[in-house]
Amino acid sequence: MTTVRVRDTLRQEVLEANLAIPRAGLATLTWGNVSGVDREAGVFLIKPSGVPYEDLKADDLVTVRLADGAVVDGGLRPSTDTETHRCLYLAFPSIGGVTHTHSTHAVAFAQARREIPVLGTTHADTFNGPIPCTPDLTADQCAKDYEYNTGRIIVDLLDGDDDRAAEVPGALVANHGPFTWGATARKSLEHAVICEAVADMAIHTLALAATAPPPRHLLYRHYTRKHGPDAYYGNPEVTSL
Repeated sequence: MTTVRVRDTLRQEVLEANLAIPRAGLATLTWGNVSGVDREAGVFLIKPSGVPYEDLKADDLVTVRLADGAVVDGGLRPSTDTETHRCLYLAFPSIGGVTHTHSTHAVAFAQARREIPVLGTTHADTFNGPIPCTPDLTADQCAKDYEYNTGRIIVDLLDGDDDRAAEVPGALVANHGPFTWGATARKSLEHAVICEAVADMAIHTLALAATAPPPRHLLYRHYTRKHGPDAYYGNPEVTSL
């Protein structure tokens, strides 16, 4: 195995993002993982499979080659979702980090095979449209290259469009759960937190009103005040999470 060392700042960021998963209430046991990519080095870092968050250390993170999925540094096996992360990185050049969880409310939509609809401004602040849900994987897709095919159905869902992936930084895999992404590992985790929050809100809203379409101009206003050339929300030096 040829060792490839990534920059310490990326290793620390990926570690901290993984440790934040249980603190944010996004995972039971070890049901979640975050990765971060170093495109210049052609590798990404990801949580090792099955390691409890409370035991996870920076040196436990596994370095995987982007081109072929080979492990190039680390003594543990990478997450079983590694190939899904790799597929997303290959398809969407703007992505710098990927998060996968089994958070309760987002999984409920995935198991119902329903997109998370835009029902208010909280959703529209981050996602420019519904958080879509994939079709079912076929028997053949499950039998061979299952994890990579999981990434492929997300890519196909977004038509392989990097701009669309940037505007809607997450998707639900039918019967499975959410994958979110962002410019960094930290940002991908933030999108996972938001995905779960808006899924929770949507379930409560739909329980009160079967249909509750908000004005499109209001949604557009909220998305564009945080994204695009005329964005004015927040301060550059302040980070969340």
